[in-house]
Amino acid sequence: MKIKFDITKVIRILRREVKKWEVPIVTIYSRGNKRSAFLVLISCILSLRTRDKQTAAASKRLFAVAETPKEIANLPAEEIEKLIYPVGFYRNKANTVREVSQTLIDKYDSKTPDTIEQLVSLKGVGRKTANLVVTLGYSKLGICVDTHVHRICNIWGYVDTKNPDKTEMALRNKLPEKYWIEFNDLLVTFGQNLCKPVSPMCSKCKLAGMCPKVGVRKSR
Repeated sequence: MKIKFDITKVIRILRREVKKWEVPIVTIYSRGNKRSAFLVLISCILSLRTRDKQTAAASKRLFAVAETPKEIANLPAEEIEKLIYPVGFYRNKANTVREVSQTLIDKYDSKTPDTIEQLVSLKGVGRKTANLVVTLGYSKLGICVDTHVHRICNIWGYVDTKNPDKTEMALRNKLPEKYWIEFNDLLVTFGQNLCKPVSPMCSKCKLAGMCPKVGVRKSR
């Protein structure tokens, strides 16, 4: 007999389970800081194709020197490169964070936009980053979908989609709004620590009894 996939029960279980692990670095910068939206934005840009520990270290070094659009825009690109190395594509990212910072100064009076439409107009900002800034920086509704969220939602059979953008739209139509903001944090933490891309640890997963494991060929 097919077991019903109960998203409410899943969220309840994940809330308990993720307490065992470290939260994503961008979440840390969204807590208790009056400039959190900007810090979330910059740390998201640094995080692309980079491991979380490297992003955390690079963000810490950069923000210790500069943590406002004006301060970052005034730094030479070479200095930013040194501060954020060895994040992936660190030279390109150094130029991107400077350009984004200058754009915020010129167009938004140094304030980070709070709409997805405005955010995706910034250099290097896609829907994933825009949704994170909106949700974590401003506590507004949005669904951030990265590779973990896309992959896990398809493994669950909760959506049947080909890429993260399509997963976001499917979740907007299906996932109850009360779960939108926390969804990324829960699934990213879960995906980094247990439901890993290569050989997920299904034998230790509290969701194993209800997960159909769509597309999973090898697990532990």
